[in-house]
Amino acid sequence: MHLIRKITPDLYYTGVNDRRIALFENVYPVSDGVSYNSYVLLDEKTVVFDTADGNFTNKYLANVAAALNGRKADYLVVSHMEPDHSASVKALMNAYPDMKVICNSKSITMLANFFGDISDRAVLVKDGETISVGKNTLKFVFAPMVHWPEVMMTYLVEEKVLFSADAFGSFGALDGNLFAEEKSFEEYLPEARRYYTNIVGKYGAQVQAAIKKLAGVPVDYVCPLHGVIWKKDFAKILAKYLLWADYEPETSTAMIVYGSVYGDTAEAAETLAAFLAERGVRDIKVYDVSKTHYSYLISEAFRVSNIVFASITYNASVFPAMEHFVRELTAHGLKKRSLSIIQNGSWAPVSGAKIKEVLAGWKDSFIVGETVTLNSAVKENTVAELATLADAIVLSMNKPSVETTGTDVSAMFKISYGLYVLTVKDGDKDNGCIINTASQITENPRRVTIAVNKSGYTCELLQKNDLFNLSVLSEKTPFDVFKRFGFASGRDTDKFAGTEKVRSSNGLTYLPEYANAVISAKIVARYDYGTHMLFVADVTEAKILSGDPSATYDYYFKHIKTAPPKAEAKKKGFVCKICNYVYEGETLPPDFICPICKHGAEDFEPLK
Repeated sequence: MHLIRKITPDLYYTGVNDRRIALFENVYPVSDGVSYNSYVLLDEKTVVFDTADGNFTNKYLANVAAALNGRKADYLVVSHMEPDHSASVKALMNAYPDMKVICNSKSITMLANFFGDISDRAVLVKDGETISVGKNTLKFVFAPMVHWPEVMMTYLVEEKVLFSADAFGSFGALDGNLFAEEKSFEEYLPEARRYYTNIVGKYGAQVQAAIKKLAGVPVDYVCPLHGVIWKKDFAKILAKYLLWADYEPETSTAMIVYGSVYGDTAEAAETLAAFLAERGVRDIKVYDVSKTHYSYLISEAFRVSNIVFASITYNASVFPAMEHFVRELTAHGLKKRSLSIIQNGSWAPVSGAKIKEVLAGWKDSFIVGETVTLNSAVKENTVAELATLADAIVLSMNKPSVETTGTDVSAMFKISYGLYVLTVKDGDKDNGCIINTASQITENPRRVTIAVNKSGYTCELLQKNDLFNLSVLSEKTPFDVFKRFGFASGRDTDKFAGTEKVRSSNGLTYLPEYANAVISAKIVARYDYGTHMLFVADVTEAKILSGDPSATYDYYFKHIKTAPPKAEAKKKGFVCKICNYVYEGETLPPDFICPICKHGAEDFEPLK
């Protein structure tokens, strides 16, 4: 008996589910099993994409035969040589003796290692090479070390289908739903994250290189070797891959992992978690390192910004399960994290120092707070130290995770910025603000990012509304526009009062008089970066309004902003470089915030 699924009129899913497997690669628990995905393309030439685990060869061959429907197999494309995808290669070759095997110089060596010399049936391809199979063209995209050296993806040019090998895959058998949009992304995400972080996570740079190769390539279907096929929801998993590959945390929160024997270190961990929750930290996770398989802990470590290691001292070192976890994280190349330590020891606590030695090798990471030391049990002074540590952790979530000593803030103004009015609507209310950070990140799909200050009303509205307009301001924009949209809050001001509202097709306002272009977009992803939210959005409409040059931050300072008032005789103070607000006094407090534009002391200069 066979079970196949139609993806497009000419493309079929011929994979199999493995629900009996307990440990993937004999390492990772997979309580929901795993799928071994394979695909068959019917064209003038027929193409089989990958095979299946050897325990399912007969089932797999039946599926391929059903998809071919009496035709012979002309080509087998070998994307990845790991046996869960290649173990049935020899059986398929025997079933179709005229079939050619498309592979590369690295995979043909591995094929010979597993199955003997197949060079007489091999078609060797190079990176970027194409093969026509009729109305469809196969283009081969090498992705070395994602996560084996021979890995290659195949792009079906006319159908816009990407066969992505292990990329964008997941643990878990397919429960009937073949496409990602048929499942809840939030429910599917944890196992997709655990799969990536444990199987591919070490190779972030190689993943970034592979994604860069595919930048701008139109994709309607992404067909991985494990898990669901991505269509409309591909942008969601791609956004996660971009974070994971760069080792950026998904969210500002903490995981606390403890190694405890008699419960005292566990109590310290629970106490710290409570303190963090009381200080407003959400989505905290606490784990017993002895009970939770390390693959789940690694997955969680890629999600969070802060990791707390709480370990007893064991044999004058670290608790074994904790030591294993720390070294596994290190082996996976995790970086860009804020790290804290709790140690316990009845006579010679040294676990903290031992953990810190390993963490010292992590890139772009830093220790938050002092190590909290327990001597056997949690005491009153321990509680106070845990409270102090909680304060430090919360503070770290709103600060950059790199050392900024010696940074000249004025150097940041050398970056070229544009100026835009960002508009959004909430019910019947229109609102807008000035932003200076907007950029296009992909051509297809046409996608932009904007960064918006979290303290602003516009950012608040964008948290619950997906649509926005971006008016690109020209050099003809008067200073009054900047005062209207940049120096007042929409919470208590109607920024469009007294103006004739002009709307784009999405129903939102824009500024036709002073903008040279307007871009309408729909948000597809939101990321919290402390002081600002980063929004990723698909462009839904864009049009040119004039041929006037775009205003830059530099142009604004030199030509648009009104001159600051001249200082009276013997008058001392500081003027805001953004809005010209004057603070009178001998010294400017370092924590001073401009009451008009909300910029800090770094944007003030002495009155001249």
